[in-house]
Amino acid sequence: MSTVIRIDSALLEKAKKVSRVEARTPSQQIAYWAKIGKAALENPDLPVEFIRDLMLIRAEKNAAEPFEFKI
Repeated sequence: MSTVIRIDSALLEKAKKVSRVEARTPSQQIAYWAKIGKAALENPDLPVEFIRDLMLIRAEKNAAEPFEFKI
């Protein structure tokens, strides 16, 4: 489900630039930033970079297909 929200135009422009590099849409980029920010607020003792790395590892793990050995 989509919801229309108003955001600062400078934030949208930054999201457009970063989303091209990170292969996301601007909306996905803003959602990604929001997830990191939420996790950082919920875990103030953890560095933001650590939280980001954990999210990347989790995404890679979920995207990875199981490897089957052929004998």
